Amino acid sequence: MRKRLRLALSFAGLFLAAAASAQSYPTKAIRVVVAFAPGGIADFAARSVSQKLSENLGVPVVIENRPGAGGVIGSELVAKAAPDGYTVLVTSISHTINLSVNKSMPFDTRRDFAPVMLIADASNILVVHPSVPVTSVKELIEFARARPGRLAYASSGSGTSVHLSAELFKAMTHVDLLHVPYKGGGPAVADLVSGQVQLMFATLPTVLEHVRTGRLRGLGVTGGRRFTGASEFPTIAEAGLPGYELSGWSGMFAPANTPKVVIDRLAGETAKILREPGLRERFLALGAEPAVKMPDEFAAFVDSEIAKWKKVVEFSGARAD
Repeated sequence: MRKRLRLALSFAGLFLAAAASAQSYPTKAIRVVVAFAPGGIADFAARSVSQKLSENLGVPVVIENRPGAGGVIGSELVAKAAPDGYTVLVTSISHTINLSVNKSMPFDTRRDFAPVMLIADASNILVVHPSVPVTSVKELIEFARARPGRLAYASSGSGTSVHLSAELFKAMTHVDLLHVPYKGGGPAVADLVSGQVQLMFATLPTVLEHVRTGRLRGLGVTGGRRFTGASEFPTIAEAGLPGYELSGWSGMFAPANTPKVVIDRLAGETAKILREPGLRERFLALGAEPAVKMPDEFAAFVDSEIAKWKKVVEFSGARAD
């Protein structure tokens, strides 16, 4: 009886200590693990909020890039970290794609993470080489249907959002396009500009200058609304394919079982930063926009993305490189 009482008191003490620690959060440096190399949207998103987050929380916020395996390496590190709010992850749409394109994963995407905040929303853009005689999404669909398997599209690698943007397009239009994967967006865009391949669902920053100088032709953006920094391009949905939507988003996650009070503090402070006007201009320059989805809304969004990409991967048979 006394032993059970001592155990109960011990557990109660641990619970109260954890609760007190969560209420006083943060008291030391926060490590933000970015699952990609410096220079991309996820890295930019993390760095854009980290300095202000440090000021608002009164502790250092340190960025640590852990690229590799389409975001899996950095994500695994955070999945296995202590659930105390001092190690968090910033990753991208690949977080919800990897589950379907990899044969095995070192973590459970749903079980091992607590969604904190959607940070950035970035559309891809459907572009064609000028030799393709189309000026709209509708015309491209008709042109491709008349030439099954004869149009090649480039991607930055199998299983990436650039690849699956095209596979979603194929699934919804029933057109037959040839996939040509590259080791990164740079080589893919170079071959597109030279006419080696005919089209691509590219990230906006990599092709926008080529479009505006006439080396490529833009037909539509993949997001649910027009991109503010290039509003001359319609969405693919409004340009001829209703229901089509893809956002190359970036967001913040904590390890599962992180206390709710900690999640809410991180989310609340990050949301304040994302609503600052000056930050929006910096995002637009890179082809993205700040995006705010609080934890519950972000969790529902992540679940919907996992289900969506599972269907697209099953249709396409895509696998990670």
